Amino acid sequence: MSFTDMTDVPDGLTTDAFVLRPITADDAEIDYAAVMESREFLRKWEQSSWPEDDFTVEANRKDLEGLEKRHDARSTFTYTVIDAAGTRCLGCVYIVPTDSRMFASATISAVDGRQWNDYDAVVYFWVRKSELAARTDRTLLDELRRWLSHEWTFTRTLFVTNEEFTQQVNMIEETDLRLCFTIAEPGNSGKGRAYA
Repeated sequence: MSFTDMTDVPDGLTTDAFVLRPITADDAEIDYAAVMESREFLRKWEQSSWPEDDFTVEANRKDLEGLEKRHDARSTFTYTVIDAAGTRCLGCVYIVPTDSRMFASATISAVDGRQWNDYDAVVYFWVRKSELAARTDRTLLDELRRWLSHEWTFTRTLFVTNEEFTQQVNMIEETDLRLCFTIAEPGNSGKGRAYA
């Protein structure tokens, strides 16, 4: 499914615990606080040096400008996760088509005979480090599953993390989601793990 062909893209999701809405460059400061608090595990999750220790709010604003443009162009959807008061970023959600360029150089291996192109979208998400003890990541995953199945036109979605981000792997594996694919990308020490 091409994201550009989608006619109904949800504006977001409101729950008792948080609000999910499209990210904008205006979120730079609150997003930056969440990113920098969580940088050690985000580097494992991203399989990169991002965010660097000298990462700045302005550099983050430029990143968010790009995410906002891609969201508006319907090539990738990015949502910020904000607390109910609307003042604190709790994390981020990225919804990517399975035919995205980011997978072009990856070796995707099926665990149980499934086909990658049978899926419409890949979902990545994280919550800030201080929210992990409260299991906000599990709450977010549960809400995302309901939201994606009821308000989106996707037939099948995958949730992806990196094997080196063991906390998220363990949290996902507590659910009824099952490992379907591994994703090996050149230069990465850890493989992606895709669940459905």
